[in-house]
Amino acid sequence: MRSIRPFAFVWILGVAAAVTVSGCVKKEAPAPVAETQPTPVNGGKIPVTTASADAKTEFLQGRDLAEKLRITDSIAHFEKAASLDPNFALAELNLATSAPTGKEFFEHLNKAVSLAGKASNGERLLILATEAGANNDAVKQKEYLDQLVAAYPNDERAHFNLGGYYFGQQDYPQAIEHYKKATELEPTYSTAYNILGYAYRQNVDYANAEKAFQKYIELIPKDPNPYDSYAELLLKEGKFDDSIAQYRKALSIEPTFLNAHQGIAMDLLYLGKRDQAIAELQNIDKKARNDGERRTGLLALTVVHVDGGKMARALEDVDKQYALGEKTNDVPVMAFDRQLKGNILLEMGKPDPAVGEFERGLRLIEGSNLSQEIKDNARLVHHYNLARTALGKKDVAGAKTHADEFRKGAAASRNPAQAKQAHELDGIIALAENDYDRALAELQQANQQNPQNLYRTCQAYLGKGDKEKAKELCTKAAEFNSLPQLNYAFIRTKARAATERS
Repeated sequence: MRSIRPFAFVWILGVAAAVTVSGCVKKEAPAPVAETQPTPVNGGKIPVTTASADAKTEFLQGRDLAEKLRITDSIAHFEKAASLDPNFALAELNLATSAPTGKEFFEHLNKAVSLAGKASNGERLLILATEAGANNDAVKQKEYLDQLVAAYPNDERAHFNLGGYYFGQQDYPQAIEHYKKATELEPTYSTAYNILGYAYRQNVDYANAEKAFQKYIELIPKDPNPYDSYAELLLKEGKFDDSIAQYRKALSIEPTFLNAHQGIAMDLLYLGKRDQAIAELQNIDKKARNDGERRTGLLALTVVHVDGGKMARALEDVDKQYALGEKTNDVPVMAFDRQLKGNILLEMGKPDPAVGEFERGLRLIEGSNLSQEIKDNARLVHHYNLARTALGKKDVAGAKTHADEFRKGAAASRNPAQAKQAHELDGIIALAENDYDRALAELQQANQQNPQNLYRTCQAYLGKGDKEKAKELCTKAAEFNSLPQLNYAFIRTKARAATERS
């Protein structure tokens, strides 16, 4: 399993392109400079600032578990650390990044921000970078992380966090550079080898990815995640039986390592064993320790049902997810679920009901106590959604109007991920107009980790009559072999059929 943001943070950053939330529209201001403190001798390490030795012990135990991707197990230690020292900013930050729900993520992040003045300069930069990321302000996020590495050039976690920024922006060579630096600074820093493996994998360098994951296994052979991560590489390569064996090894070490069930389910799905995949996912609900883990199982089940064309069942799954958020008024995840439902309805050819879901999601955000940046962002992404629903109604002119508004906001944000989305919109509009050259030019600048864009590129080549390139792209889309991803479920069967026809 890759080191991931909490669910709400993923939603805010728009990892899944079909439910993306992009940056705010307001004019960019320069990132505030964190309070100046003397640079540590020889670069030093980012301090852990607390008045309680016991709190620090609990925090370090929690951090070790979190870095080994035993996220749920880490929470109790962070909670204990925060209770022993109510001014422990870094404990609150880690409670945020380990939070199982969106509501808890923002509560703890806001607390960390309020305590940042009591922390060291390095801790403050980490907190401010996380806040900027949550507000979709990639420019400020990078500025803070650059400051962090400049102040602590010999801290492996500083480089790891900056590598994470580049990974999120799909700049894998830069991510690899910082992850490798982290391993050079601390050769036993296992989590850096984990994400280094994923960065190589995303860069389609499977040989080096395997080397990184094997080193990860060597460093912590009695933990489940190294085997889970290696299993995901095997999944990507289409080595499904070998992947299942590695996932089973992770579960033999830790039966509550629920993401392994999710991976096995995808292996089974891609092997054509849909019923067995569903049965595997039911293990997550049986073992779940919190609503975040329950949502993991339900979201994966949604994907399996969409992949099988059972859209009504998928909508029922989303309603169950929504109910989990509704009982605690977890606005970020409730808004995500409205987006999710809207995307499924749009795929079903029901643009009007889809618009209704997108609008309900927007109203949830606008009526919440989330930051103004997030609210501005929600209004911007609504143009993205309305452009796609307009195309669903064959209203190309309306789609162009909303795409123009989205493009302006994306340009103002200076966020590379948003720029990719703007190209995606322009590409699908060009496809609708049968302007295949323009569609290719736009889609090749869109998010290449969204298999829908690979399939759309295949369609553009087909439109041009280039069957060889079309087959190449449709094969790439059909064999994307990801963990549960709605975008892949929407096109996997269609891409396979197109490959067979080519």
